[in-house]
Amino acid sequence: MEEADELLIKKYIHEDEELRKYVEDHEKLEADLENFNKRIYLTAEEEIEKKNLQKRKLRGKEQIFRILARYRNAAFNG
Repeated sequence: MEEADELLIKKYIHEDEELRKYVEDHEKLEADLENFNKRIYLTAEEEIEKKNLQKRKLRGKEQIFRILARYRNAAFNG
């Protein structure tokens, strides 16, 4: 994420429960994916699970960006 996005997250994460949920989920999925990436070999089931985690992480990131866009628009139209 860009620095501006990270600053917005830090600013609003304590007051926006939805944002906090998506950020926490994103961090957990990132850690789970790191565990898969450390392995040399993955079974077919693990490959599928890894792909599903990547998709969930992407959907969550899209939701984070949607929320941040809402804050940017509010500040711009403010």
